[in-house]
Amino acid sequence: MSSTPKIRLRGLSKRFGAKTVLDGVDLDVAAGHGLVILGGSGSGKSVTIKCILGLIQPDAGSIEIDGRDILAMPRREREALNDRIGMLFQNGALFDSLPVWENVCFKLLAQKRITRARARDKAAEVLAQVGLAASVGDLSPSELSGGMQKRVGLARAIAAEPEIIFFDEPTTGLDPIMGAVIDGLIVDCVKRLGATAVSITHDMASARRIGDSAAMIHKGRIVWTGPASTLGHSGNAMVDQFANGSREGPITMELRR
Repeated sequence: MSSTPKIRLRGLSKRFGAKTVLDGVDLDVAAGHGLVILGGSGSGKSVTIKCILGLIQPDAGSIEIDGRDILAMPRREREALNDRIGMLFQNGALFDSLPVWENVCFKLLAQKRITRARARDKAAEVLAQVGLAASVGDLSPSELSGGMQKRVGLARAIAAEPEIIFFDEPTTGLDPIMGAVIDGLIVDCVKRLGATAVSITHDMASARRIGDSAAMIHKGRIVWTGPASTLGHSGNAMVDQFANGSREGPITMELRR
């Protein structure tokens, strides 16, 4: 088995004006592994993901996928790489003007990797993997509950059978039971694909369910990595304060003046 991480970040830095958001992030994610990134609002979680996706250009550092620095890749190679990546957005980000089946197969249709006739069948197959009937494919996103929208978003994320999937707050807005259902589907889908998963979440129960390991980012730096199962009793005061939601500890709320 290759020792090369699926994703490797080294010295990743990003500033917006006078504010340093990423301050030398180092992180490895093994192939077929699930990593959860934790941290408070503004800690740099989302910016880290956006740098990997190519939505934000870092000021310094390297981002390697399968041992290749993607920041040095020609545009066409970078676009081909992005075809191997799936994303479940926090709010679902479904297209209201399209029926569910077109949402699920949007990427495949846009890239002409599938015909419209075949896309309906493909959507039904993928919807079944997230526990939805084929008939849901004819509905519009506005007709779906929050939990169903999350399932459709997950179906879209896995439809092209990606090697890497990013999950942005997958349980936000869901009740605890539906959150656990979505987490179970995420674990099943990722395992079925053999994909590498990187998730951002504030939900500690979710983090333990979907993550093999966890990393905490604070003030733009990775301050801890370890098994997700140890969140809340990791032995790291900063991590345990965050995981347990404690007011007392090394993390203090910064007030704007």
